[in-house]
Amino acid sequence: MDNNIFPPAFPAPWASEWGEDRFGLYMDLNYQGVCQRFRWILPGSFLMGSPESEVDREPWGGDETQHRVTLTHGFWLTDTACTQALWQAVMGNNPSDFASDLGLPVEYVSWLDVQQFIERLNVLFPDLQARLPSEAQWEYACRAGTQTPFSFGGNITPEQVNYDGNYPYAGGSKGLCRQRTVPVKSLPPNPWGLYEMHGNVWEWCSDWYGGYREQEVINPKGPDQGNSRVVRGGSWNSSARSTRSANRHGNEPDFRDFMIGFRLAPV
Repeated sequence: MDNNIFPPAFPAPWASEWGEDRFGLYMDLNYQGVCQRFRWILPGSFLMGSPESEVDREPWGGDETQHRVTLTHGFWLTDTACTQALWQAVMGNNPSDFASDLGLPVEYVSWLDVQQFIERLNVLFPDLQARLPSEAQWEYACRAGTQTPFSFGGNITPEQVNYDGNYPYAGGSKGLCRQRTVPVKSLPPNPWGLYEMHGNVWEWCSDWYGGYREQEVINPKGPDQGNSRVVRGGSWNSSARSTRSANRHGNEPDFRDFMIGFRLAPV
């Protein structure tokens, strides 16, 4: 079996359920009655960043220089952001500002908080080897084989993405502004079965924030050091342009906000 394409262990020891559906292979982790699905993302190449012609491309220093990236190994990625239910089961608390429903994504967690969560989860499930996705893995999964500004195409609506509908994309119509997060899996998945990659909450990545290279790169992991960690995807409080697949920002590792959560990508 070629481990670059197929999972090295399927099912993994931590999986309570597993199988294959229209999106591909999946495995479920269950802890204290909370289920989190992981999806297998095949390796491949894609154009990371945005073309200069993309409408509302980042104009104030957020580097979106388009360049080819090759990911030579497949990887597992949770199909949703981490929920408050899973965070509470592992950590014994719930830091979220929007805490009315444990099915909502956990937020108000810093990059450093997430590292503590990952450490505890890996003690509970040593074979999981959980971590945050790299920025390249995140955008590859978000795009899901597309090169349009969004995985849904050239534009979005609030029925597809949770963003501030008062600020539509590329001349689109204004729409709903929910002013809060929605429960995970409330909105349609992208073509690879991943939910709310655009909007709802920004998601921490493993990388330090830094500029892109113009030449092709293989399995990039970002700068060796920096001041900010990458966040991706936009949030419920973002304009539509900030939820584009290529949009990127960074925050200091100890920064917390009710717009930032995360999803996991085990080794």
